[in-house]
Amino acid sequence: MATRNLSPQRMFIEMALEHRPTHAFGEGDRKDFTAWKADTLPKVKACLGDWPSKVPAKPELSCEWSHDGLVKQRWFIDVGKHISAVLIICKPSGLQPGERRPAIPCWHGHGPDGKTPVIGDDSTLALRAQIQQHNYNYAHQMAKQGFITYAIDWIGCGERNDNRKPNHLNTNGERDWCNLYYLHATMLGMTSLSINLAHGMAATDFVCGLPDVDASKLGVMGLSGGGTMTLWSYLTDERFKAGEIICYSDLWQHFGFRDINYCGMQVAPGLFKLVNLPDLQGLLAPKPLLIDIGAYDKCFLVDTATQCFNKLKSIYQAAGADDNVELDLFPGEHGWGGNKALAFFAKHLRG
Repeated sequence: MATRNLSPQRMFIEMALEHRPTHAFGEGDRKDFTAWKADTLPKVKACLGDWPSKVPAKPELSCEWSHDGLVKQRWFIDVGKHISAVLIICKPSGLQPGERRPAIPCWHGHGPDGKTPVIGDDSTLALRAQIQQHNYNYAHQMAKQGFITYAIDWIGCGERNDNRKPNHLNTNGERDWCNLYYLHATMLGMTSLSINLAHGMAATDFVCGLPDVDASKLGVMGLSGGGTMTLWSYLTDERFKAGEIICYSDLWQHFGFRDINYCGMQVAPGLFKLVNLPDLQGLLAPKPLLIDIGAYDKCFLVDTATQCFNKLKSIYQAAGADDNVELDLFPGEHGWGGNKALAFFAKHLRG
């Protein structure tokens, strides 16, 4: 009797390994790149589904405090018809009246604490451990370097994490809200990505209206799931002039199908049919891009992560913009390398 496979997971792995995206970039010059991007980018964006409509922010300043030489503000803003978000803004102290600074949204990754460690909240041992392990407080650190930074929670995380758990529990006694919200969103023709992107844009709209923000000089950065959001924010919001994708480089057939290192927060229907992750990143060209890869990252393994970057580099070369893509390959695990960020954002937002 022939050997039969009864594992659906093995089926999906084999399907992914033999799959060839229809719009993967091959080889070519700037003319070929321009034609590829013009054809591919609209199809990629269509995978996001419908977007929720914009609403007035109706901002409410909850409080302001000093922390480590910074001024931090906690705002409530409406980001959708039926939902609000808490927005934390980190500013250098001592800004002069009329002075305007470049701003950087600092998107958080997958996890229950959301933006909390990113903005530098080290008020508990657990948060301090996260910050130390992942160098996770980049909103705090970049504000210390003179930028205005800000962050919100994605749906399912931080202060927007529903605590009431539904039926059909997993082995940990709970379900991942990222996956549940993805199911809800696709039933309505949207995705978690399109909803979160709309919420991030609403936060950026509000921040750009602040008197001390230079709205013409915006960057964007984020780790892991925040790297996903950085990539998509950069693709869909023309206001961003520079981006740092931290520990979100790999090949979907490996980190996704094989390692199951993704969730409903990160996927769009039919996307892998069109492109692999380096192609998606390559659609950013010729925009300035910094990629962080951890040599000891257990989520995005360095071998295929560097394959992703090499393909990305070839796309930027075809676009005539190979000087605009940089790599920070650092000797650490899943976290922010932080070795090139200051020089990178200073060059493209201050220079």
